[in-house]
Parts: sequence; structure tokens; C-alpha cells
Amino acid sequence: MKKSYPVVLFILLLCAVTSKAQQQQNPYEFVETPPVLLRKEFSAGINIHSSGWGIDFRRGRNLTVSKKRMLEIEFVGMHHPKEIKSINPYYENSKAFVFGKLNSMMVLRTAYGLQQVIATKAEWGGVEIRLNTTAGFSLGLLKPVYLNIIREDFPNPGFVVSIEKFDPDVHTIDLIYGRANFFRGFSEMKPYPGLYAKAGLSFEHGRYNDDVKIIEVGMTLDAYTKRLPIMAMTKNNQLFVNFYINILYGRKW
Repeated sequence: MKKSYPVVLFILLLCAVTSKAQQQQNPYEFVETPPVLLRKEFSAGINIHSSGWGIDFRRGRNLTVSKKRMLEIEFVGMHHPKEIKSINPYYENSKAFVFGKLNSMMVLRTAYGLQQVIATKAEWGGVEIRLNTTAGFSLGLLKPVYLNIIREDFPNPGFVVSIEKFDPDVHTIDLIYGRANFFRGFSEMKPYPGLYAKAGLSFEHGRYNDDVKIIEVGMTLDAYTKRLPIMAMTKNNQLFVNFYINILYGRKW
């Protein structure tokens, strides 16, 4: 019986060495690593809404695992629902214009928002759904519209084209040759301060946690203290409600 002790000891030692070697030689062994907590976020993209389009910039910071504070800056164009493009059929090569349009409207928005996760995505990827609520300031910027106006060239035959600010009491539709350069009138731009609110659902997708790929849908409200003179001969608004789609890309760190 005593003679069997060395044999048993050798077998146990051999099993221990073999098991250790197998552990060291297995390159496919799964080792779980804890996820990295990403606290900050930046994204940029385009905003397409029911009255125009624009660009969007966002900076975010996590408050908790499911809540995020956002700083947002948007710059969008805004059209009046009565805007209809026309072309003067009496003159060749005439340019399109909107008859009755007094001012072009652009909007600069700055706001703080809160994002609440309502459905998380899996570790391997998928879609995360967030509820996004935002409120802040809206600055309406109105630039007067300049048109190319047809004038008779006295005493010479024919006509000349004059660039003039649109005046509904002077400029009839048959005298308009088309819209002048868009940048004409920027020095005469007038600001109209107001308030801004937004609510929407954002859908973030992608395999990598540090990538930002978002499609967001929702509704916006811009409110001003008085009606903004965009169009002549029709009612103008001081409340602007729009539905929107945002497409954003960015990074987390």
C-alpha cells in the first residue's frame, strides 16, 4: 500500500500541470470586462421640419444612467404657409419669386433639454429610445426681400432691371422679373425675440457605445410677442408649430 503513494502523488501532480497548461494555451477564453461609463456627448446634423429646414448642434452630459442634460443650438429657416413660388410668363429667363413676401425668416434657437431613456439597447447593439424635452429662447430674424423689377428705359427702347425692396403698393406681379440675390438686405435684418419649446422621441442605433447615430421625431413651438411680418395681404403669425425630423451624428466620451 505504501508503494502506491508515489504513483498517486505523480498522477495528481500531472493533472495539476496539465490543467494549468490548458488554461494558459486557450486564447479564446472569454473574459468579461466592465463597460466604460461615457459621460459626455456631442452631435450635429440636419433638421427637416414642416416649414423648412436647418442645422442642429447638441452637447450632452449624463446626470444618471438614464437621464441626460442637453444644451442645444439650432438655426432654421421658416416659411409662411401662404408662400407660393411664381414665374413671370411675359419675360424669358425670369427667376422664381414669391409674390407678396415681405421678409425672409430665419430662427436661432438656444435651449436646455432633458433626455430620459425609456428603452435601452442591448450590449451587442440595437436601438435605444429616449424622450426628449427642450425649452429655451427663439430669436426670429427677418430680412427684407429684394426683387428684380422691370422698368422702361426712357428715352431708349426696351427696359432695364432694377433691384428694389418689395413694396406691395408699388410692385405689381407683371413688373417682377424675379428674386434678387438672397444676401441683399442682410444689413437691414431685424430681430424678434421669443420663446421655444420642443418634445420628441429620439432613436439611437449602432453597435459601438461611443458612436452617436440618432433619428429624432417630434414637435416644436416658437412663440413671439407680436406677429412677424413675413407676407403682405394675408394674416401673419406669432405662434409657429412644426413637426420635425432630426438626423444627428456624433461621439461620446
